[in-house]
Amino acid sequence: MTIFGFVDPAYVASGLGVGLLVGMTGVGGGSLMTPLLVLLFGVHPVAAVGTDLLFAAVTKTVGMAVHGFNKTVDWTVTRWLATGSVPATIVTLWLLSRLQASTGGSSKLVAGVLGVMLVATAIALLLRRPLARLVERRGRFAIDERMGATATITLGALLGVVVSISSIGAGAIGMSALLLLHARRPIARLIGADIAHAVPLTLIAGIGHWLIGSVDFALLGALLIGSIPGVIAGSAIGPRLPEAVLRIGLAGVLAVVGAKLLVA
Repeated sequence: MTIFGFVDPAYVASGLGVGLLVGMTGVGGGSLMTPLLVLLFGVHPVAAVGTDLLFAAVTKTVGMAVHGFNKTVDWTVTRWLATGSVPATIVTLWLLSRLQASTGGSSKLVAGVLGVMLVATAIALLLRRPLARLVERRGRFAIDERMGATATITLGALLGVVVSISSIGAGAIGMSALLLLHARRPIARLIGADIAHAVPLTLIAGIGHWLIGSVDFALLGALLIGSIPGVIAGSAIGPRLPEAVLRIGLAGVLAVVGAKLLVA
């Protein structure tokens, strides 16, 4: 069934639901949307990842604009991350296209990495608050600037690889690593840097997937129709709900879904 002959209401509803959860929990849509498309709607894993990357690029751009307006982006950290992630993303996409062309086996790789990253994201969600409190108390143990730059560039490269394959990792996992690497920097500015870095990362990866034919633009449009009002509503509702319950519940769902993908 469609609305106005071209928009499937199930996709719109999914976008709305994911948008609400993203607005309430702050977790990137990739860890929610990609497995939903694969497991519930039967979308090919590679197509789900490619579509979700452009979906994330649009939503993260809005988030970056808000953080930039509020001056809560550490652009130095953003630049270090992008220095590692951009070339790693390009190389990973080239290897994926070669793998798909030669063996047609990229979907199995994508599903496996997706499962691992979902479980890792669930763990990062559970540890995020305790980690933030630890960093606030023990910021004097932070590494020096040069080591921090090198480690952040390396982190960016790792994120470029896993996000290009699974569309997951730039949010909860990337932020947890930044908290450890840059304990002396304000957490709000690190969150802004993480969101700002996700824009070029997901955009380049999404364009790469588009070029290799793994983006469904009709699906992308339907998801955005639901997700944009969902994010707005979730951002308004979130502060009134117990954040710990939402975070723990979401972590549990991601762990179960990740395990299902790994054993499928």
